[in-house]
Amino acid sequence: MRSKALRVAAALSSTMLAGCALLPREPAPAPAAVPADFPEGYYREALAQGKPVFRVDPAESLVVIEVRRSGSLARLGHDHVVAGHEVGGYVAPDEGRADLYVALARMQVDEPALRKEAGFDTQPGESDIEGTRSNMLEKVLEADKFPFALIQVSGAKAKERKTTLAVAITLHGHMRTLQVPAEIEADAEKMSVAGRLAFNQSDFGITPYSLLGGAIAVQNRVDLRFHIIARLSGAG
Repeated sequence: MRSKALRVAAALSSTMLAGCALLPREPAPAPAAVPADFPEGYYREALAQGKPVFRVDPAESLVVIEVRRSGSLARLGHDHVVAGHEVGGYVAPDEGRADLYVALARMQVDEPALRKEAGFDTQPGESDIEGTRSNMLEKVLEADKFPFALIQVSGAKAKERKTTLAVAITLHGHMRTLQVPAEIEADAEKMSVAGRLAFNQSDFGITPYSLLGGAIAVQNRVDLRFHIIARLSGAG
């Protein structure tokens, strides 16, 4: 192992990580554009009824997960940053609901700029990054069985300019509901939702990656930050 947005809005979360191992490069599998059970029809109906619906802008939205090393030989590994640049979904403010998804196979590992933002002072090599990505998708997240992270926001509480979102995350076949602090800015055309949270991989039935009996491993806890931009959709 070498390396490794007063109404409601949208929130985000999703996924976990892996350790490193030198593996051959393989093309990432191409997931379906939208999860089979994603409630897109709900938002189309809301639009048809003249209700405001905001669509997530994948080009401006980002989810970043930081995974840190552990174990007695942690010095031989790397901390990692995994990023989702292709967040999809909708927000229906009048309905107090948002649904989003992240295709796990599209996530990127250890981009230099994001590692710098996370405070990591090393940069894994290309082969190490590929090994980490393969382990994350195949061994940890089992992305072939569970290709998406699904996020549903079902309520928001606001107090003194601070908003807490009720977020149900489905990952690796498990769903958990979290209370997520968020900063929300919105006008008639655009919404911005940003925040941070932390959770344990094991909460979603995921076993953190490890080698040598845990001497080289990743921590169970992961830190996630998100910035979601959604724009008003047109009818039709």
